[in-house]
Amino acid sequence: MATRRRMLLKVIILGDSGVGKTSLMNQYVNSKFSNQYKATIGADFLTKEVQIDDRLFTLQIWDTAGQERFQSLGVAFYRGADCCVLVYDVNVTKSFEKLNNWREEFLIQASPSDPENFPFVVLGNKIDVDGGNSRTVSEKKAKAWCASKGNIPYFETSAKEGFNVEAAFECIARNAVKNEPEEDMQPCGVTWFYVLPTFVGIFLIRLMLGALEGNNVRQVVNARRYGARRFARLVGLIL
Repeated sequence: MATRRRMLLKVIILGDSGVGKTSLMNQYVNSKFSNQYKATIGADFLTKEVQIDDRLFTLQIWDTAGQERFQSLGVAFYRGADCCVLVYDVNVTKSFEKLNNWREEFLIQASPSDPENFPFVVLGNKIDVDGGNSRTVSEKKAKAWCASKGNIPYFETSAKEGFNVEAAFECIARNAVKNEPEEDMQPCGVTWFYVLPTFVGIFLIRLMLGALEGNNVRQVVNARRYGARRFARLVGLIL
């Protein structure tokens, strides 16, 4: 039987710092959650192989920094995305109000060929906090905003408990497949040309920021280990 080729789908996760973007990605890919918060610097990514309608895809999920000082670094990673995920914290109104800014920024920087129909998915995260008693953004309000932007799919999630995470990313993957024309899909084995420069860029950003912030030798060594781990992931994609 002939080996089926894996095709690459690129997904970008955007939202304010602290809304749970990294936790959602880790919960979906690794089924893990950590209470220890660590802000993303520049960008990071994980991959997961998924099967949609008897076809194999490698979902490349990019987690970008939500802090304002890193936003200019993240735009380089938007281009070539097949779907964009907008995340907010249901307990923080400001993070919901910023969704439109994130959406507009993505469309400007990514420059998709058909911006009116580019697929977005919105996730209202942290519904588990305080048993839902501390939320400030209602599901009705969030759905109304999604409807006003062209009926964007909406999911309420808990990265901590894993609630609705799998269903949300299944929708994300399916929307990414719909957005990518068949003739434009690339096998994972030939995507190294596009992915490797991104990897190098992230590595340099980590080293640069470490130097600017006065990090010690141990932290620079950790940055190099970070680069080695990402290189191993890229080798997995190429092969």
